[in-house]
Amino acid sequence: MDTDTYDVVVIGAGPVGENVADRVVRGGLSAAVVERELVGGECSYWACMPTKALLRSAAALRAARQVPGAREAVTGHLDAAAVLGRRDHFASRWKDDGQVAWLDSAGIALHRGQGRIVSANVVEVTGDGGVPVTLTARHAVVIATGSGALLPDIPGLREAAPWTSREAAAASKVPGRLAIIGGGVVASEMATAFAALGSSVRMLARDGVLSRAEPFAGERVTESLRAAGVSVRLGAQATSVRRDESGTVRITMTDGEQVEADEVLVAVGRTPNTQDIGLGAVGLTPGAWLTVDDTLRVLGDDGAPIGDGWLYAAGDVNRRALLTHQGKYQARAVGDVIVARAKGEAVDEGRWGRHVATADGRAVPQVVFTDPEIASVGLTAAAAEAAGTRIRVVDYDLGAVAGSALHADGYQGHARMVVDEDREVVVGFTLAGPDVAELLHAATIAIAGEVPLDRLWHAVPAYPTVSEVWLRLLEAYGR
Repeated sequence: MDTDTYDVVVIGAGPVGENVADRVVRGGLSAAVVERELVGGECSYWACMPTKALLRSAAALRAARQVPGAREAVTGHLDAAAVLGRRDHFASRWKDDGQVAWLDSAGIALHRGQGRIVSANVVEVTGDGGVPVTLTARHAVVIATGSGALLPDIPGLREAAPWTSREAAAASKVPGRLAIIGGGVVASEMATAFAALGSSVRMLARDGVLSRAEPFAGERVTESLRAAGVSVRLGAQATSVRRDESGTVRITMTDGEQVEADEVLVAVGRTPNTQDIGLGAVGLTPGAWLTVDDTLRVLGDDGAPIGDGWLYAAGDVNRRALLTHQGKYQARAVGDVIVARAKGEAVDEGRWGRHVATADGRAVPQVVFTDPEIASVGLTAAAAEAAGTRIRVVDYDLGAVAGSALHADGYQGHARMVVDEDREVVVGFTLAGPDVAELLHAATIAIAGEVPLDRLWHAVPAYPTVSEVWLRLLEAYGR
């Protein structure tokens, strides 16, 4: 059995694992990553990149049709084959040669295969050849294995060969009829995408559409989906699923109604990819989410770091914020803290210290690329109240801003600012409207920087832009 030693061993070579390894190498340590599938992970091949490519062409077409002059130049319909071809390009045609080349250029070793922790600081990798390789970490092992789609225990569902987010993102053809079980981000985005590509879409949203966002966000997306021809059933719950000999999927609902489709997409949540990585060897439960402190050290059932603190977890597996950009943020933090501890340097664990991932609870930005786009950061009004914060909610019609009217005829949107009244800082911000994604970072800075409203008053938005909504919100608040 071969044995290799590195300063840091990372299990999982998705964007989180890649960033951890890059950060520690930049800090002067050696690193290896272990990957059982494609280097680049879920985001590169089955999530962020291909799904946004599926959505972008339709968004551009909608935007052109909302502006006179451009509208008249649009003479055709969306070309589904061209959209899928562009998607293939952004998924690198499901080949990871470019990512592997980057690892090599960064000085990061790659070990392909299933990585399992066998003891403190030791990871065993079993590749296609079946011959294990043992990797020993001088300083740290980092789990960055991400998450997979959760399949609920609906009778017949697994046997019906459902789509998950992976199959939807990598679909080689557009189904004539698509049923979607779920109402969250993946469900809403894929309903938007496949309706635009020509599918007849039925969305079975038991808990509503975008139920974790501000209520107006889900309401506007639901209205838009229905206007696009999507059948949205709120409160709908499937009791059984089967695929018959002809390939048709039949979904039976609690009220006895049957929904027929060519494919069924299940998008009801995520589960951690920790089933087969050796958690039992260190006293943890295989298949469980991992609990970490703010420096991303894995904690045992007693709340203390595993062993002497050699085990870390970043990204989806710790369930703090299941978003690629937050996982990469965690990767930078954990990489820096590992380097600091390895060199005996002081670790900055202050509220906004360099070595902590505290933004995961205070300033998480997210964009849902539906029509309209939903861009949010920080807390919803309900979440802020539940946390005991004395708040004031300020709403504004985004379509009433001069820049919005110029952006598109009939622009419709909404903005909400949630203010902590005791500290007079913004703690939550949500936008719904065309192309609002690019407005989000200003709100992220305001929340992460805890900028007082009196100071924000001096951040003058350019005229005429949609960003002028900041001025209008401050005026409505009373500044």
